[in-house]
Amino acid sequence: MLTVRDALVVWTGTGEEQAGADVVCGDDGRVAGVGPAAPPGGESLDASGCVVTPGLVNAHHHLLQTAFRTLPGTRGVPMARWLPTMAAAYAAAGVDDELAAAASSAGLAEALLCGVTTVADHHLTWPRAAGDGGVAIARATAGAAHRLGARLAFVRGSAGDDPQDAAASAAAVADALVPRGGVTDDGVLQVAVGPAGVHSDRPETFALLAEVAARHGLRRRTQANEQVDVDIAAQRYGRRPLDLLDEWGWLAGDVTLAHLCGVTDAEVARLGATGVTATHAPGCDLPMGWGVAPAAALADAGIPVGLGTSGGGSNDAGHLLADARLAMQVAPLAGRPVAAREVLAWATRGSADGLGRADLGRLAVGAWADIVCWDVTGVADAGVAEPVAGLLWARPGRRPRHVVVGGRVVVRDGELVTVPEGEVSGWLRRLLADRTGREPARHGTAT
Repeated sequence: MLTVRDALVVWTGTGEEQAGADVVCGDDGRVAGVGPAAPPGGESLDASGCVVTPGLVNAHHHLLQTAFRTLPGTRGVPMARWLPTMAAAYAAAGVDDELAAAASSAGLAEALLCGVTTVADHHLTWPRAAGDGGVAIARATAGAAHRLGARLAFVRGSAGDDPQDAAASAAAVADALVPRGGVTDDGVLQVAVGPAGVHSDRPETFALLAEVAARHGLRRRTQANEQVDVDIAAQRYGRRPLDLLDEWGWLAGDVTLAHLCGVTDAEVARLGATGVTATHAPGCDLPMGWGVAPAAALADAGIPVGLGTSGGGSNDAGHLLADARLAMQVAPLAGRPVAAREVLAWATRGSADGLGRADLGRLAVGAWADIVCWDVTGVADAGVAEPVAGLLWARPGRRPRHVVVGGRVVVRDGELVTVPEGEVSGWLRRLLADRTGREPARHGTAT
């Protein structure tokens, strides 16, 4: 049993805040209680001077892109140019299980060090020669999550893949990782399916992946209404992306739509009637110039909103709290101002709800004990009147003091407990140097 003790305030993600509270983790890795002065016993984790929150849930990432950050020709360019530039970089490096393991290890380590305990990885790049249906890549990514102590929702994506191949691979990945349903019993691994969007995948792909999802009990995810998605839908079909998704059976309660930048007021209302959930990714879409989702309007329409970073090829960072701050700051330009607590709820409970995971993103009895302790005693928080709101308004590069996943400490005093950070970053640097000629960093400086 682990008890997180003496928090300045516990923000539960369920609309409740408790000052001076403790969070008790049961032996089963779930929250056993939240309240003042828990009785002594078991291991204690010092949260004095900390705002304690649920673990953040990154609802949309592309972990492979951790190996392809700040590449020349990929910053602030139209998506129609960005996509082939990234594809060429993938081909030059050679996407296989080794690269997937190294890149996802770096991405997941970064996530934990930024207070993210669950990552949804929309994996879209599959080598044509893979004879195992991509199972080795999926296993490598899952293995990275196990080693580091993170939770993973692995999305078997497709970006123009042969529909039959994509469906067979999705079924094989589900059988390999979650043979008894969409989520493992310990809640660590989840599998979903997700075409990249109507701009890249055919109606048959959407249909066949939906069949796999229904057969295996998986959630569905796709990307919609970014710049290239709207343009290609108009050119190829003479339609709007959401019209196509509706026709193809992908506006439903088991579907999450990422991005949603170019949506009209009428489309927001339409989405609100379908039961879909949404993922806002401002740290990708804004700096790249691809648009900004009207996240507050989506929430006002009754759509559960989550937050994602998207991948390193467009965002360059997996710091979800920083992107939550950006979402809060840009919200007035996209509809209405939003409060820090509302956006923090998007980054926790909202993202978890998009994964169909009521057991994540909240500190409630019976939920998984995924906990983050944010130290607010430093100079960057001096003068902050509301510490919970200050998590977003103050100190953009904030990192947590402690991170707990399933009652197990995985970050202590700002350091990874499970695998040394230098080991993770060194592995990816050496691999990229071997494959692409990129020199690994020396003396702790990036090249």
